[in-house]
Amino acid sequence: MGAEELDALLGDPWDEKNPLGYAAVLDADERHEMLAEGERLLDRFCMNAEFVPAAYGGRLTRADRLAGIQRTLWRRDPCLGLGYGLSSFIASVNIWTSGDEAQRSRAAELLLNNGRIAAAFHELDHGNDFANAEFTARRRDGRWLLTGRKEIVTNLRRAEAIVLFARTNEAAGSRSHSQFLIARDELPAAAVRDVPRFLSSGMRGVALGGMDFTDCPVPADALLGAEGQGMESALRAYQITRAITPAVSVGPLDTALRAALGFTLERRLYGGTAADIPYVRAVIARAYADLLAIDAFSAVVLRALHLSPAIALYAPAAKYLTSQIALDAVEELRSVLGAQGYLRQGPYAIYQKMARDIAPATFAHISRTGCLVMILPHLPRLARRSWLKDSPAAEELFDLGGDLPPLEPGRLTVGVPPADALIGTLAEIGGREPDGGPVSRLAARFLDELHALRDACAALPPRDITIGAAPEAFALADRYTVLLAAASVLAVWDRAGDRYGEAELIGVLDRLAARLGGRSVLTAAERESTEERLFAAVTERHLDHKLFDLTARVTLG
Repeated sequence: MGAEELDALLGDPWDEKNPLGYAAVLDADERHEMLAEGERLLDRFCMNAEFVPAAYGGRLTRADRLAGIQRTLWRRDPCLGLGYGLSSFIASVNIWTSGDEAQRSRAAELLLNNGRIAAAFHELDHGNDFANAEFTARRRDGRWLLTGRKEIVTNLRRAEAIVLFARTNEAAGSRSHSQFLIARDELPAAAVRDVPRFLSSGMRGVALGGMDFTDCPVPADALLGAEGQGMESALRAYQITRAITPAVSVGPLDTALRAALGFTLERRLYGGTAADIPYVRAVIARAYADLLAIDAFSAVVLRALHLSPAIALYAPAAKYLTSQIALDAVEELRSVLGAQGYLRQGPYAIYQKMARDIAPATFAHISRTGCLVMILPHLPRLARRSWLKDSPAAEELFDLGGDLPPLEPGRLTVGVPPADALIGTLAEIGGREPDGGPVSRLAARFLDELHALRDACAALPPRDITIGAAPEAFALADRYTVLLAAASVLAVWDRAGDRYGEAELIGVLDRLAARLGGRSVLTAAERESTEERLFAAVTERHLDHKLFDLTARVTLG
């Protein structure tokens, strides 16, 4: 079972009689409900097996395979993708990285029987600032007593088990919190109270719940991993989820772009179609390039999970940049849809749902600012000791679809490696003999930026590598993520030979370069030509029912 099989089971999304089509998805969204028929299908597909390592009877062997399957689901309905899919994976990955054999076996059995596990980390007063979480767990009489409130947790009321993050020590520092794996049906009713569902503008069908605990006893063996290692365990586990989320976001962006493109090809205006208008074609072309940028960058980070487990900076960098690219692309597409971009009924209504649902997916588990906060402290050291000195990454990192060793969550490390192989790759490609063409000039532009970034980051004072850093310091971290994406794109195309088009490469690099500001590398004529070729390419894919990502796989709609 894989992405193609799931796509076939979901059926034609544009068929109004399909109980899993967009019409049904929109009806469920209007009722603020999960698509029940979709959940039944995923039970039959045993989606949860994708979250369980093969050693425990599941199908989890490759991160890119999991991302591809989830991307297929998120193309149809992000609520199903989060509410049935990623929520249990986000919780269970903590178990695979830190749990003992009994906890792993118990979690695997639950998931393989279509059960749910919720990740109860979030507290409204602290958001993603887990280090200051106030929910407490205290030892008493050989048990743990849980007290506090967890909020905006996916499936908290529906889950059979919960991975819970709690303070176990009042001292400040990274060793003050722990994780617990608890069974919902073992919690005494008098000690817990469900909080009513939190309403949201996006992901309206997802059950975002809360729970109050008051001296709630749980067994001593509920502790997940060692006491005081909750933060470290979360940081290791979230490298996987933060790497997968960007790849998954290509799904709803594909649907939004497909709806917008279909509209422009059909909408009659000024004696022709909307697609005849140069501005409209340019917007569509740029969104297509943006989608490819997300796909290439996220694909490299997914492969790094297998090949370079110390990817503590790459995962948050991908989460930060790709989320902004996706949000920008969806908003720009709205400009060509006009009023159709807001309607909740009609042939293009799926666009407004994708636009609403993709927004919360971009800040789940860590905010965009939180990603930069994770990156900032390491930039001065990398600038002084690593950049323009490191060797490029191994070519297998960029061979999308190539063989990979099995994913081993337990091998992931929290520390940042001394070398920055992606930046080494950028330096190698950017330093090649120029040929005067657009790709060569764009690569040189990114290399120039690397030189400037190195000097600026090396000079950062200690106060500017913390949460209280000046806006200019955060801007440097932002620019670093663009260079990582550019390195990924250049290397993926370099490794692929003729598999991906030149116009796509130029378009993607041009869009990334625009995020750095400054003078355009392309001439006006070069950009116009590139965008015309991009529009022709994406239109051909649309008419041939092919995905817009780098796989270009045939799909049902």
